[in-house]
Amino acid sequence: MGEAPCTASNATFDLDARSGRHIANYIYQPKQQTANMSSTQMPNQSDYIFTPTQDWFSFNIDTWRKLFPHVKAEKPRILEIGSWEGRSAVFLLEELCTKGGEIVCIDHFDLMKTPEGCERYRKIKHNLALTGKPFRVLDQFSFPALMSLLEEEMLSSPSCAGFDWVYVDGSHEADDTFLDGELSWRMAKIGSIFIFDDYNWDRFDKDSIHHPRRGIDAFLQLHKGEYEILSSPEQYQMVLKKTSDMRIGFLVKDKADRGLADAYGYGMNIALTIGSSYAIPAAVAMRSVVDTTKGRITFYVVDCGLTDADKDRIRRSIPERVDVDLLFLELPEESLAAELGVVWAKIDIIKIVPVEKVLYLDADTLVRSDLRELWNVELGERALAAAVDVGYPMGHDGMARAPYFNAGVLLLDLAKARERLSDLVAMARAMKDARFRDQDVLNIHFAERWSPLSLKWNAQGLGTYANQSSADRSEMGLEEMKEPSIVHFTGAMHPELAVVLNPWVQPYTSKPWGYAGAPGHPFEKGWWAMVDKTAWKGYRNSKEYKKLCEEEKGKALQAATNKFDEIIDMRINAVEST
Repeated sequence: MGEAPCTASNATFDLDARSGRHIANYIYQPKQQTANMSSTQMPNQSDYIFTPTQDWFSFNIDTWRKLFPHVKAEKPRILEIGSWEGRSAVFLLEELCTKGGEIVCIDHFDLMKTPEGCERYRKIKHNLALTGKPFRVLDQFSFPALMSLLEEEMLSSPSCAGFDWVYVDGSHEADDTFLDGELSWRMAKIGSIFIFDDYNWDRFDKDSIHHPRRGIDAFLQLHKGEYEILSSPEQYQMVLKKTSDMRIGFLVKDKADRGLADAYGYGMNIALTIGSSYAIPAAVAMRSVVDTTKGRITFYVVDCGLTDADKDRIRRSIPERVDVDLLFLELPEESLAAELGVVWAKIDIIKIVPVEKVLYLDADTLVRSDLRELWNVELGERALAAAVDVGYPMGHDGMARAPYFNAGVLLLDLAKARERLSDLVAMARAMKDARFRDQDVLNIHFAERWSPLSLKWNAQGLGTYANQSSADRSEMGLEEMKEPSIVHFTGAMHPELAVVLNPWVQPYTSKPWGYAGAPGHPFEKGWWAMVDKTAWKGYRNSKEYKKLCEEEKGKALQAATNKFDEIIDMRINAVEST
């Protein structure tokens, strides 16, 4: 089928019934016919049926053509709300969809209850058919039509769903315009062109509820951060380029297909528990999540002693993304952390994080790939999922021998975890001096109610004890940690001098930001590179960090000296007493 571009030749000028100004009536003319197509197959000037005095579109043509390069789809899908006789629809099919594409037009046509409505319907079907491109005309009011489309798009394959160009030109009432924009926005693909007509319409005051601008402005405020404005302030239309993804999954009834649900924007909840000393690694962990993970994310940060400056820098460490939220939660006075210490806040989150499912991350983690796969792990009747502890796969001395998980990464069904919360809290108080404290308590309490995760979701001891053989470790899938999705920097922040000097445990385990660094760890450099993406950029070379290292090194030396003196004194006293 030949293309029929709109040209400026044969233009007439008529009064625009909506704006009150004169506009050019462009007449669509076909280009030269192709070699393999006869003239009888080509639409010509007289084939299209448009009412000359009802052209409210053609003055936008030059502007629209300049928008075409923004559309990356080879075969664009177009949605138009308010089509009349199809002038703009024909133009888009002929000039934007040169290699294929389709359009869905929505217009009520007086619900076919008037001769005028029936005639407009006849004309648009006739005109669109002449283009030879796929089209649909929904003869309904926009709200029911858009709801039906939402259901259709929801059931489509994620790779096929959504529209590349949306034109909102329906009702002029502010609330109707807002609703048309809101519903169609959910089906607009990221990068799509989204056009509101009549933004500078001059028939009513711009603040009137009878002016579309009031609804458009409300829409723009609601979706701030999800678009780029391409039009100028004086331009008649408001033209946007969408920078956020589609969100149409709220209509999903059958959630058996979790991949489909995930594609449509179901949110992920991530919790951390941190004090001021872990503000920097927490910022690194959260920044690495945002850099690697698509979709809606809500961070719940349990405040275990953060300063206002810490919170401000953490906020600034997370890039602005409309689908990412950050909330700081205060610890209740009766919390375990308030009573027993910050390490017990991990148990407090079960009660205080206001959702039913959460992914808990220790602050000393670095995320390297999209977390949605982990988030979508089915827990069934289990309360949590976790990876086995690489250092103590079957627990440690003083515990019953059984599979033992590391609590640095936990996928929690909080509804199930809360079922025996009072028993868990009581056990925590009773075991407050356990070797690994909260981790021991969680392992005992959830002994029969946890599912194992791949070690790629909690890669521990990399470059250190994970490389050393043991009877229990030989049965584990350590190869899963070769390309980890979550790196967990286990070990002390500032190790004791004896650990650093012990020739039998080299390289020693410690965290990158401690005074001793993390020698041998394959992702130490990656951690520092992520620091430079946060509000602590340049921290490694700062006077603040160098001073901290010197102070902590001095503390380690002093503690070792004190221990040395204590042992010598004990031996001298023992000799003297004999």
